[in-house]
Amino acid sequence: MFEGSHILGEYSCCADIPAKMTTDPLEEDEVLQNKKRETKKYIFACAVFASLNSVLLGYDVGVMSGAIIFIQEDLKITEVQQEVLVGILSIISLLGSLAGGKTSDAIGRKWTIGLAVVIFQTGGAVMALAPSFKVLMIGRLMAGVGIGFGVMIAPVYIAEISPAIARGSLTSFPEIFINFGILLGYISNYAFSRLPPHINWRVMLGVGLLPSVVIAIALFVIPESPRWLVVQNRIEEARAVLLKINDSEKEAEEKLQEIQVAAGSANADNYESKAVWKEILCPTPPVRRMLITGCGIQCFQQVTGIDATVYYSPTIFKNAGITGNSELLAATVAVGFTKTLFILIAIFLIDKLGRKPLLYASTIGMTICLFSLSLSLAFLSHAKVGIALAILAVCGNVASFSVGLGPICWVLSSEIFPLRLRAQASALGAVGSRVSSGAISMSFLSVSSAITVAGTFFVFGCISCCAVGFVHYCVPETRGKTLEEIEVLFKDEDDLEESEVEMGDVERLVQKS
Repeated sequence: MFEGSHILGEYSCCADIPAKMTTDPLEEDEVLQNKKRETKKYIFACAVFASLNSVLLGYDVGVMSGAIIFIQEDLKITEVQQEVLVGILSIISLLGSLAGGKTSDAIGRKWTIGLAVVIFQTGGAVMALAPSFKVLMIGRLMAGVGIGFGVMIAPVYIAEISPAIARGSLTSFPEIFINFGILLGYISNYAFSRLPPHINWRVMLGVGLLPSVVIAIALFVIPESPRWLVVQNRIEEARAVLLKINDSEKEAEEKLQEIQVAAGSANADNYESKAVWKEILCPTPPVRRMLITGCGIQCFQQVTGIDATVYYSPTIFKNAGITGNSELLAATVAVGFTKTLFILIAIFLIDKLGRKPLLYASTIGMTICLFSLSLSLAFLSHAKVGIALAILAVCGNVASFSVGLGPICWVLSSEIFPLRLRAQASALGAVGSRVSSGAISMSFLSVSSAITVAGTFFVFGCISCCAVGFVHYCVPETRGKTLEEIEVLFKDEDDLEESEVEMGDVERLVQKS
């Protein structure tokens, strides 16, 4: 019953249990329950370690909202340079996201996470020591590439090691850590704001390098994705990982067979013979539906203005009537706490209520809050009630985002694509997210000057209305389904008949192998 339990090594308290157990049903049940608990802990630890990259992105978003005030004072940069400095990270990160898909297929999900850390750490160090705007931009570009790698690979890795029943919660971890990083960035802004202007922003940026050390250590703990190992025809290594993340040897073997069939099997040569990008750029109807859902939800996540809200929250509160840098930064800390709290709530609900109900609540809540913020800035600016309503609307907007659109965007984009396309298609979705984020961040100040901050958030409210319709018509419910079962949701009857024939051929080849 417990052959292979030694595979768990240090991660399982069951490692020293003898292979032959007593036939006492109570003892067997107790051992089985212990094994299940240890397996859950191991998967949880893997998801946490893989998500640490997201702290870097979140910290950068949060800290730059305050650091930009002091960078402007120290380096005397223009408003346009501020926009470029803030938004360029998202734009340049698309290079990392695009390269990340191919890289993760070549060197594996795990070591792509490591590559992301190295690149970001180098860029962060350059930014913290930058003597001029040009050098600061060079560091910003490098950090952007590293973040691009990180944001696309973490959800893919977690989705591929998680059980279906908990995949939604676990795949949401990167979003949790983004929010945690944003909160840390806000706190860092407030904590170091009283240092001299030529030092404080450097300290703020430099502190962001600390999580990289933890991530480097984590790489020696987490395993490689078993699905990637199967694609590489490293079957025994995949089996060893599956024994660690499943409750029994039988379950691990069944999952291995299922993955082999889904991958097309290395012996069937399906994975190697198909050009992945050709299939993405000239998609079949099911793949087209997946791309619309995956890339669409990624774009809506950003074009509803969440990064503008986070990056420029001091500007928003200044328009509402709050004065003084310390007061502005203190108000942003409240936004950070709200954002972090509600992402934790989402984790508990995503696998209980499902993806779609939370997306409805999220997009509708964001729409209400964005219109409320617009009205408060337009008609109640500098009044006490206007300031209170603006803070409430901003906090409500980030809360609504965090309870649905924020985490579920990454969950969906990592689970709806078939294994052969998952890394590259997820990378394409991440590109859409990063381009949208960069476009919003780099244009917010200019657009706000043209149509006012209130008008800008009214536009975001209109876009959020469209997001509600997109969720209704284009997003299926994937709660509780395996990655292989989710593919079926995007197929019509003709597609299903054709795939049944293909799967039968692949299964026969797997059995022969």
